Amino acid sequence: MEKLALDIIGLSYSQTQSGAYALVLGERNGNRRLPIIIGGFEAQAIAIELEKMTPSRPLTHDLLKSIAVGFDINVKEILVYNLVEGIFFAKLLCESNGKEIEIDARTSDAIAVAVRFNCPIYTHEFILATAGIILEDDNIDNINDEIDDVDEEALDDEVEGQEETDITKINSKKLEEMLQEAISNEDYERASQLRDELTSRSSN
Repeated sequence: MEKLALDIIGLSYSQTQSGAYALVLGERNGNRRLPIIIGGFEAQAIAIELEKMTPSRPLTHDLLKSIAVGFDINVKEILVYNLVEGIFFAKLLCESNGKEIEIDARTSDAIAVAVRFNCPIYTHEFILATAGIILEDDNIDNINDEIDDVDEEALDDEVEGQEETDITKINSKKLEEMLQEAISNEDYERASQLRDELTSRSSN
């Protein structure tokens, strides 16, 4: 099965889930984004490495890398290989003494390891087709202009109202509109929630 390369686009604090973060992966040479909600510990582990910070004592993922290097194990790549009921599944593809080994892992842990080994991150087309959020080139170029044209107070009121509304009670057409608005505002966490609700309805 063909693999598609992903890059880490951003990491932001969740406004709706306490202690959670939204990790956004982007399709390389493409316009699809894959938002994944992760825990605070894993977000910290990823952010520290991306910012090239050195903690006073090794974090768990640093320890894992030290053990792997000590036993001559190289992590070659990370593969996000499945998506079941909104949960992403990943694995580490490792090599040691000419032998390849696959190790199952949570996606957040796998990516925290990937940034330490500077190895590529991949996924399959069906995952991006199912869970990916398409950001059109025109939207990318015009996001700032569109935001500037919006009444900020009205936007704040609308977003607040969306967060407080049970999305399961909103019709699909309105959800589609809210999804496009969330994408335009680069609110990937909100877009992820709306996407999951629409996907759930289409599968029923």
